[in-house]
Amino acid sequence: MSHTHSDHSHQHGPDCGHLSIKHNDHIDYLHAGHLHHLHEGCVEEHALEVNITNPSICTPTHACSGHDKTHVHGPNCGHAAIPHGDHIDYLVAGHLHRPHDGHCDHHGIVTITR
Repeated sequence: MSHTHSDHSHQHGPDCGHLSIKHNDHIDYLHAGHLHHLHEGCVEEHALEVNITNPSICTPTHACSGHDKTHVHGPNCGHAAIPHGDHIDYLVAGHLHRPHDGHCDHHGIVTITR
């Protein structure tokens, strides 16, 4: 968790329009490349932990049908950016992609709740 917003103007919730994912024992909302978690009237910024479910490993043979091989992940690429460990991954067809050395690493499954 990097920091807390006490003056966050947007109200996250089931109908707020942002994609939400299961993160440990709670729900986080994807908002402009950040994972937001509502806690005690504030919005906490979260990142998915690197673990057995969401590893940070090189998978050069990962063949994803979620986008063309020539697709380049980055700002405005059409995929939601998700903080994962010390880097940014992109949500593609229910799993995390990290651009790496000319391919996309598969960094595990994410449960989308909305």
